[in-house]
Amino acid sequence: QVQLVESGGGLVQAGGSLRLSCATSGSIFSVNAMGWYRQAPGKQREMVADITSGGSTNYADSVKGRFAISRDNAKNTINLQMNSLEPEDTGVYYCNLDYRPRWGTPSLRYWGQGTQVTVSS
Repeated sequence: QVQLVESGGGLVQAGGSLRLSCATSGSIFSVNAMGWYRQAPGKQREMVADITSGGSTNYADSVKGRFAISRDNAKNTINLQMNSLEPEDTGVYYCNLDYRPRWGTPSLRYWGQGTQVTVSS
């Protein structure tokens, strides 16, 4: 059983900052990558940022230069520092885990419950 615990969402004014965290626990043999996705009302879920076990990062064009993802490999925890927030960043942010539960098993993906981020203008 795997658990993802997200924290750090909230309400902030445009131009402000928030920091999201996602902590993992449970049966995890290895982690391929972790990331953050978001879903705005009426829109599809989209990738915001992800980071591999090797530290390679990938960002959506809309957040480049404003958001930074980081990872603590020992704790299998990731953080998303969000600066210069815009109303368009509003949505539910989901943590995603790409992992292997045991040696030799296929990779699986697991989603957190989501945390609301609201940016007011």
